[in-house]
Amino acid sequence: MKKDEKKSSEQCRSKLTNGAAPCFCPVRDILGRIGDKWSVLTMLELHTNEVMRFSELSKAIPDVSQKMLTVTLRELEGHRLVTRKIYPEVPPRVEYRLTEVGKTLMPHVEGLIGWAMEHKDDCVLGVAQG
Repeated sequence: MKKDEKKSSEQCRSKLTNGAAPCFCPVRDILGRIGDKWSVLTMLELHTNEVMRFSELSKAIPDVSQKMLTVTLRELEGHRLVTRKIYPEVPPRVEYRLTEVGKTLMPHVEGLIGWAMEHKDDCVLGVAQG
């Protein structure tokens, strides 16, 4: 581990001097925002299909509720990973796509997916064996 990385890691574990809250830790804070299954699956679908409407996303991720998909899309939009474009039509048409920042995340998400596929049996067997 490099000196700067070690210092950053130590800062992540430290508390503010008044003890009110932990300091900003990029790993913890960013993964806390985008690391849930619905965010990852939503970003993966948008990466694969480039532009999707809400109904298309809902069909592509069949076990997500409409409410959860709505919340997920709003959070991803708030974190500037997804953009939403509303067309002034009747009925309104809304399209979602990854932002440039969101696109830069995808090679890392794909790496995690590759690792998960490669080691799923090890992880499942580990849980089953207790």
